[in-house]
Amino acid sequence: MNNILIQGEPGVGKTTLLCTIADSISNRRIGGFFTKEIREKGVRVGFRIDTYDNQSGTLSHIAYTTGPRVGKYRVDVSAFEKIGVQALKKALEEADVILIDEIGKMELYSEKFKEAVLRCLDSPKPLVATVMSRSYPFVDQIKVRQDVELMRVTFENRNSIADQLIRKITAF
Repeated sequence: MNNILIQGEPGVGKTTLLCTIADSISNRRIGGFFTKEIREKGVRVGFRIDTYDNQSGTLSHIAYTTGPRVGKYRVDVSAFEKIGVQALKKALEEADVILIDEIGKMELYSEKFKEAVLRCLDSPKPLVATVMSRSYPFVDQIKVRQDVELMRVTFENRNSIADQLIRKITAF
């Protein structure tokens, strides 16, 4: 099975897990993106998106006045599509492994992102993506695909899951 979706509660270390995987398979061409918190004076004010080929931008921010709202943040869908969706398209063409952090509420405001995720899942390339645990129509549909293995990360198992995933990817 070449598609692995990782779910877990916020703060459990899903993004850290993907970064660990990326560091461990750095001898392969990695495509996709990861998200990071933007903090000002110790307070989270937004989220950045960074690609594995060094593109970056702001996904969401509390100072934004337009765009879909997720909690206290507004999402910049067009910036996300320029960076995140383009990273997935490029990964389909050039990468050996696709890593996506994350398939979540903010990202799912983009129809182009959903299409790109489906193309990645349909490709023969190994894909590891973090997904929201909560029920959401698009995420629920991809979690039950026959070609998807769903893994739950917890504080107790996150280190052993990293080793398992690295072995699976390197064996593929």
